[in-house]
Amino acid sequence: MQIHVIFLAMIVLVLLTGHGMAEDSPESFTAAGALYSQSVDLAGEGKYQEALDASDKALALNASSLTGLIQSNRAGILVMLDRNEEAITAADAALAVNGNLTGVHSVSWYNKGNALRALGRIAEAQDAYAHAYALDNTLVPPDMSADVPVRNGPVASTPKSPLPAGLVLVAFGVMCCAVMVFGKD
Repeated sequence: MQIHVIFLAMIVLVLLTGHGMAEDSPESFTAAGALYSQSVDLAGEGKYQEALDASDKALALNASSLTGLIQSNRAGILVMLDRNEEAITAADAALAVNGNLTGVHSVSWYNKGNALRALGRIAEAQDAYAHAYALDNTLVPPDMSADVPVRNGPVASTPKSPLPAGLVLVAFGVMCCAVMVFGKD
């Protein structure tokens, strides 16, 4: 009974967000989701280049319903690699995805703030952090009075995952359910 309720909730979430599977093939969605998960795991282990490679492979599969999530994750990884201009571009790509993506957008703003801060663009970073906080008040802006290494590596802060791990699993489950229910003609 509990599993049926969870699957129903997942399907409702997909329908409410407007990110159904119509544009994604079940195969590309599943493969992109697996690569995204691998990327999150690798980043968690500090293997940022490998994590970026997995993210790039996921993007290449063109699973449009996962693009915002993947790009948000890439932004955080690119900050950790001190590739801050690219991180800003990835965050902006995630922010450009329309839909009910508050969690993805909040972390994208935060990652963009980290990139801007590392580049010494403090006013812009503060604005990005304010956007993140407005969407998710758990994303508290860092202390901007602390010295920030401008080009000597990433900002010394805990990298933010695009979504909490549990929510990532639920989101992935939602999309898999949608594939099973709506993906076949």
